[in-house]
Amino acid sequence: MTVQPIRDTQIISQIKSLLQHKADKYYIMFVIGLNTGLRISDILNLTVADVRDRTHVSITEQKTGKRKRFLINEQLKSEIDRYLNDNSLLDTDFIIQSRKGENRPISRIQAYRVLNDVAREIGLTEIGTHTMRKTFGYWHYQQYKDVVILQDIFNHSAPSVTLRYIGINDDMKDDTLRGFFI
Repeated sequence: MTVQPIRDTQIISQIKSLLQHKADKYYIMFVIGLNTGLRISDILNLTVADVRDRTHVSITEQKTGKRKRFLINEQLKSEIDRYLNDNSLLDTDFIIQSRKGENRPISRIQAYRVLNDVAREIGLTEIGTHTMRKTFGYWHYQQYKDVVILQDIFNHSAPSVTLRYIGINDDMKDDTLRGFFI
């Protein structure tokens, strides 16, 4: 199944609210995903030391093995700080803690289940852990219309790959067909 970005800010707000009600760790996972464009494997591997009192985070991507450096803007920093202050986590702790074992992140499967559960509650389909990354890309493109910088953020080989990835090509095709009738 191909997942889609979330194209409606009200739905994003609903999901945030539902996730926060489930557990604050799921909310912060979603917020980090929406605002960094990181893959779920990289989000789940973040430790407190990676983000506490930082303006930038440097990681080695799980999938590519490449180094990635990204900004934690003031709004995201505020959300992370609130989360860290509300939870007594050590610098060596994973941010998104599992209840299974000591200092382990939740699994990708658990992240998927949680996101799918809240998506079903509001009637969404085509949702998965990659939805966060695609949603980041979709909204970044909507705000800046700069596919080249987004291509670089995602490390894609071509702008066309990025546009297809974030669903812009689908939107453009739909727009052309909406009023088309012979």
